[in-house]
Amino acid sequence: MVRLQISLELAYEVTAPGSDFIFAFHAAQTRHQRIVEERLNVSQPVARTLTLDPASGNRVMRLQAMPGSLRLTYDATIDVAHHIALPEQVGEVPVAQLPVHVLPFLLPSRYCESDRLGRFAISEFGTLWQGYGRVLAIRDWVQRHVTFASNTTDGNTSAVDTLTERVGVCRDFAHLMIALCRALSIPARFTTGFDFGADPALGPPDFHAYVEVWLGGRWYLFDPSGTAIPMGLVRLATGRDAADVAFATIFGTVQSQAPVIRLGAETDPTRHMEWPRHRPEALSTDGGRLDEVLRPG
Repeated sequence: MVRLQISLELAYEVTAPGSDFIFAFHAAQTRHQRIVEERLNVSQPVARTLTLDPASGNRVMRLQAMPGSLRLTYDATIDVAHHIALPEQVGEVPVAQLPVHVLPFLLPSRYCESDRLGRFAISEFGTLWQGYGRVLAIRDWVQRHVTFASNTTDGNTSAVDTLTERVGVCRDFAHLMIALCRALSIPARFTTGFDFGADPALGPPDFHAYVEVWLGGRWYLFDPSGTAIPMGLVRLATGRDAADVAFATIFGTVQSQAPVIRLGAETDPTRHMEWPRHRPEALSTDGGRLDEVLRPG
């Protein structure tokens, strides 16, 4: 098990009355990811609602801010007890046997045009053993052929763009891997978290995009950018692609500052808590069942 501490600070200057915010930065709670404690502070005395989406497990907070400064701080301690499997024992699931809630993650989406990548995906990966190893080969291909570079893409960059330009940030790596998996009829989804273990040379800690792929009856973790340690990832939200899971969606005239994020981990051998590390096994924080989403508390 790993115990992770996260601290997030968001700052905005609101210039128009009635500016609405939709946030998705609260940690998810599943059968393998438990919220030990969390605390949220909002600088303005405004009403806010926190809703759990029972289908995705995403926790969505909404508020309407007044003109002026808006500051939010979110601190949480999370215990992650991964499901661990041997890669050679994790197979792909035939489409006919997929649960209904997984089917949307087979389809093209705004940033993951899997319908345009079928011929390429089949030529590169179509003859590989159908299981965890093939998905790992897709992840490795994306890591080898796309260069990580900040400020090289924007909100319009899609998987096809990344395949063509071969450069991007974590969300671009994730979109390309997802599109290639879906092109091979392997369900894959976009997941947000924080970049625990990233090289400080890449900049201060930040939000991170990674991929979860449905294999052997549950969602397994993959980090196609290779910049974080998967064992240290805290799931925030999941969706078809980045359009579904922005940490902040704003309606109104607002100026934003860069998020300030601090990440840590606690080690205690007596309680079987270890520091996150790279592992060769297949890792999942998903319960593998329709009822795997839990309410905090």
